[in-house]
Amino acid sequence: MMHRRTILGATAGLLAAPALAQTREIVLGLSMVKSGPLKSPGEATETCVDLAVGEINAAGGVNGRRIRLEKFDTGSDPRQAATATQKFARDDNAVAIVGPFSSGESAVAFPVGERLGIVQVSTSASQPGLTANFSYAWRLTEDEGKQFGRLLTSLNRKNIPASRAEIMYISDERISNITATQFYPALLRARNIPFGEPVSFQYRTFDVAPQVTQILQRNPQVVALAATPDGAGKVLRELRRQGFTGRVIGSQIFADPNSVELFGPEGEGMLIVAGFWWDRNDTTRAFTRKYAEENARRGLTTKKIPHHSDAQAYDTVYLLKQAMERAGTTGEVARVAAERTAIRDALRGIRFTGVTGENTCFDAARDAELPGFIIEIKNQAWSLFDSFTADSCA
Repeated sequence: MMHRRTILGATAGLLAAPALAQTREIVLGLSMVKSGPLKSPGEATETCVDLAVGEINAAGGVNGRRIRLEKFDTGSDPRQAATATQKFARDDNAVAIVGPFSSGESAVAFPVGERLGIVQVSTSASQPGLTANFSYAWRLTEDEGKQFGRLLTSLNRKNIPASRAEIMYISDERISNITATQFYPALLRARNIPFGEPVSFQYRTFDVAPQVTQILQRNPQVVALAATPDGAGKVLRELRRQGFTGRVIGSQIFADPNSVELFGPEGEGMLIVAGFWWDRNDTTRAFTRKYAEENARRGLTTKKIPHHSDAQAYDTVYLLKQAMERAGTTGEVARVAAERTAIRDALRGIRFTGVTGENTCFDAARDAELPGFIIEIKNQAWSLFDSFTADSCA
């Protein structure tokens, strides 16, 4: 598959405010996924970033200057994410980057951004520890281990039978592999829930019947799944076809409210954890309406409810706006290097309120502390099952 290394030097289209002069601009890079294996959960990131930029520009911009976006579709390829970081920093004079999208991309792009001295804020990467060794790498997301731990806590306090578990996962998708071979086993052991050797399948596997048969021979009460939405759908259908009546559980990897149709009726009762709940309050509902309307205009008719990474992308723009205002960012080429560092420094100790949560803080490793929401698939729709408040920052 050809990766679209299309650089979409762009404004937010009709969303941008024409009153701000073209010469008074602050450039942000957007490292996004509009093709490749992560297209389904990632393609509406652009919608959310454009929405936020348009709103900010319409309200007067940042320090009186308009935001201009430079965009790069990585095609879900970590190598292209590194290329995007280099281009934004060296060619576009961007002061900061929204993205990369995934954990695999962030693992490759974060070291590049550190060398070039430019802040990157990942909107979806959830592998623990990705930001720990860098000062310019930030994440407005929660890690998979923490979120799955919340789900296991919810099983216990809601009296869901879970005394025996098994694990299935996609082996050739980075975060699915790490989640199933590291985080799931560690968290299940910590709660004294026995499980067997995790069973894998590949992203393009058509028939998962042999793997499901192997799982069900161990008689689990819950199956912990680590997969993309389409992969999860395959496993769900086969589990039910072979007679599994227990709960399928999973972390936020496939927590996409627009993918419920991929699960079909076989997804009934599945429990997953998400970093965003669209019906939480008036602010999240208003954002959801804007999201659905703008996606409809763009032909993304299936994108009606925001994925947690969509909400995190929208909030990332406002987070950077707050940091740029604190740093006095101008976007002037002669000052770009110093302003990039000033944005990094302005993010330290910041408190941020957006659609993802109120008074959000960042821990010592520059990861956001966000709430968690346990979602149950009921009548082929998302239903709030349980919720957790954000952890506090030291």
